[in-house]
Amino acid sequence: MHVPEIVTVLAAAGWKTEVALKEYGGETLQLAQKAAKEKYDLVIGYGGDGTLNALLNGTMYAQGKGVIADIPGGTFNVWAKAIEMPEDPVKAALALVDSEPRSLDLGHLEATGLTSINDARNARQPASKGKKSKKSKESTNTRHYFLLNVGIGLDASMMAHMSKPLKYRVGPLAFDLAAAKELPSQRPFPVELQQTDDNGHVIDRWRGDVWEAYVSKVPLFAGAINIEPGSRADDGLLYVTLITANGPLKTIGQAVSLLTQHQPDRKITTYFHGTHFSLRIPASIDIQVDGSAVKPEDLLPKAEQSTLQQSNDPEQLLVDYHFDARPKALHVAVPRTYAGPLFEKTAQKEDTSPQEQLPLAKQQPAKAPQPTQPQSEEKNPAQQNPAYNIEVIGSIAPQGKQPTIIVAGKFKKQDTDEVQVLAVRVNKRTQVLNQAGEHVSPATLLALQEGQTILAEGEKTKRGVIKATCVKLAD
Repeated sequence: MHVPEIVTVLAAAGWKTEVALKEYGGETLQLAQKAAKEKYDLVIGYGGDGTLNALLNGTMYAQGKGVIADIPGGTFNVWAKAIEMPEDPVKAALALVDSEPRSLDLGHLEATGLTSINDARNARQPASKGKKSKKSKESTNTRHYFLLNVGIGLDASMMAHMSKPLKYRVGPLAFDLAAAKELPSQRPFPVELQQTDDNGHVIDRWRGDVWEAYVSKVPLFAGAINIEPGSRADDGLLYVTLITANGPLKTIGQAVSLLTQHQPDRKITTYFHGTHFSLRIPASIDIQVDGSAVKPEDLLPKAEQSTLQQSNDPEQLLVDYHFDARPKALHVAVPRTYAGPLFEKTAQKEDTSPQEQLPLAKQQPAKAPQPTQPQSEEKNPAQQNPAYNIEVIGSIAPQGKQPTIIVAGKFKKQDTDEVQVLAVRVNKRTQVLNQAGEHVSPATLLALQEGQTILAEGEKTKRGVIKATCVKLAD
């Protein structure tokens, strides 16, 4: 459990944090709603993509205006990888304290109706011009919003039948193993797609059999599969990818492409992009939202939930899924260093070097911390500030009104051999010395490599933050 280590880094940045631990399935969504209603500036999820999805759904249901953030702690961590967030939780916390809020879109999913195959018409009637049907109030305990993608078919079946113990043991490899297991039992299923504009006018239709249907916002799935390279997190669009059933040889080709090249074969895949889509699909087909399995009946209006639950043959029932793009729906913290292709709109960069942020402390020549003190937490009467021998994990210079540098690292207690993660807070009054005891720029600390050692002198708080008065480069 790395939560105390994460809190230590956040405390070093001056952030006041409260921790809430999930005790049962579904509670994350409720905790997120509570945090949004209490108007926290930032709500952080520590987990996988499912945790992040619950966080954003809870925030949207509570009409929260704060920023949400993600520290990777799950199996795939697709979003964290997409924004280049480090996998190590301490390094991720360092990146988070130097992040910036980015506006991005969400997709919204709801099941609007249930129809028997016998009653279904061969073609849909166009939606009324400019008119929308009356919608029932959606449950705030269900995942209606998505940041990554909704998958219907093979991938959802893999998610639903993936062994959790195996996932925790082998990580993303469990996805490939589940794919190999589920593929022989999968069969194509019929899909009717209808695309409409903002006024409800039908602008495109498609019918056919598919193995998989994706509706995505961010192009990556399961950490590697590139669904739609052209999509962006802030382009206001949804991207629909249909892996069509075009004979056994092409089906094998699609499976090989997915499992080896980690992308669909574009020659036999159908694509759409727009803001509003409806898909009519058999109720027996599995569905996943941002990597979490969702039951079709959980998305349906209450009047039709019981009909599906009481059905002996869900293959004879069709569910109408409706997807909408919600532009600029919320703000998500993204590392300030991110410069990848995920966003159309670039962030404003401040051209300020670490040395300009934190000038060299102008103090009298200082003695380095005494070598007899470095691994003791107890204060010596002759020296008010103890010294700590820190093995560096990482460092960051977060932008803010009070320029600081934070160095996170491991400290080993002499008496118990217990290893604790501490965060050294360096400000303009901190002396930074090289091995010869000479003053150097505080920016030197940003060049430290993982595993190097520093000697930090200063008072340690209960959160594990050392308010450094002097830092010496030990190697």
